[in-house]
Amino acid sequence: MTVAAAHARSARTFLAALIWLISGAVLAGDWPQILGPDRNGRATGEQLAASWPKGGPSVVWQTRVGRGFAGVAVQNGRLILFHREGNQLLAEARDAATGDSRWKTAFATTYSSTISPDDGPRCVPLIDKEHVYVLGPGGELACLALETGKQVWLRNICKDFKVPEGYFGVGSSPILEGDKLLVNVGGRDGAGLVAFSPADGKMLWKATDEAASYSSPVAATVAGVRHVVFVTRLNVVSIDPANGDVRFRFPFGARGPTVNAANPLVIDEHLFVSASYGVGAQWSKIGAREARQVWANDDVMSSQYTTCVAHDGILYGIDGRQDVGVARLRAFDPRTGRVLWTEEGFGTGGLIVAGDKLLIMRTEGELVLAEASPKEFRPLARAKLFETTAQALPALSDGLAFVRDTQVLKCVAVGQTNSTGR
Repeated sequence: MTVAAAHARSARTFLAALIWLISGAVLAGDWPQILGPDRNGRATGEQLAASWPKGGPSVVWQTRVGRGFAGVAVQNGRLILFHREGNQLLAEARDAATGDSRWKTAFATTYSSTISPDDGPRCVPLIDKEHVYVLGPGGELACLALETGKQVWLRNICKDFKVPEGYFGVGSSPILEGDKLLVNVGGRDGAGLVAFSPADGKMLWKATDEAASYSSPVAATVAGVRHVVFVTRLNVVSIDPANGDVRFRFPFGARGPTVNAANPLVIDEHLFVSASYGVGAQWSKIGAREARQVWANDDVMSSQYTTCVAHDGILYGIDGRQDVGVARLRAFDPRTGRVLWTEEGFGTGGLIVAGDKLLIMRTEGELVLAEASPKEFRPLARAKLFETTAQALPALSDGLAFVRDTQVLKCVAVGQTNSTGR
């Protein structure tokens, strides 16, 4: 490293530390997978600032990015970025506080989108202990060493399981459940859902004929039974992660040019799912081997791809579509299906709930801070961060928000000043 480079790196580190000192950011947990620690958009232990400076929250660092809509994952101060340049998929590790590069690993892809102008990855990286797992748009499933980026194993699940071509490539992020990596593969010959060995990538079991979706599975224990719940192309399916046995299944989705993209939410003993394209939402009571519908309609929440977030029993989400009509921000009570308020014309975006506040990255490039209030939409601050589409899911860790558009990844200081003034 040259003297100039060393000085530049020191300056970035000092700037990050200074911003944290001034803002008094309350350090909290990691964001190791899609939608955070529990895959529900809740940032555990994080407290957001009550307001931002006139020019918006401080940008701690930023870097150019390639193609793709994959959000980042963060663990123990290590950030994983997954994107595409040319015919290569790039997994990169960076220091979350400074943006300094730690390693970069590339592998080839031949994926070409027939619909979307973007042919990059859609799946958020998954970090677990010493490894990170990434899934590319052409089915490139890889395990890398978290410390060095060294490739542990790589396989193409689309080729291996004869997966029919989807609208936008592979987009369901894997989930690690115990000693199994579970993926909504959507393959032929009973390979709808597949469990892989995290150690070597070998198939452990395959189950169902479910087609793939763009929704990512979640895991929960209900009635003393462990469920991994998938929203597939046309159904909601709960499986036993040990062997792939189906615990319950019910129809959800519509044939034709539609997608299921929002993740399922398990709240206590209830399950919430939502989709656009005339599908709507459903709230069900679930048990060990059943799901009993409480209500279902297309009037409360029809989410094209945004997963709702919960606070004090109320759900907040985006109703409507990005490509047709106008999407709206909405709060509703899932127990009754009653809409509490609607902010018309808000547009689409990704939501995070931290403490009693919402952090929303609108696809139009605006970051919005608001109260998580069941009474009305109460915005606290807004900042225009991007000029192009910001469709990747945001991440929040240690008082820092990580957001990106089609060109730039930004690290933004949004943590609350604590009472000690630290």
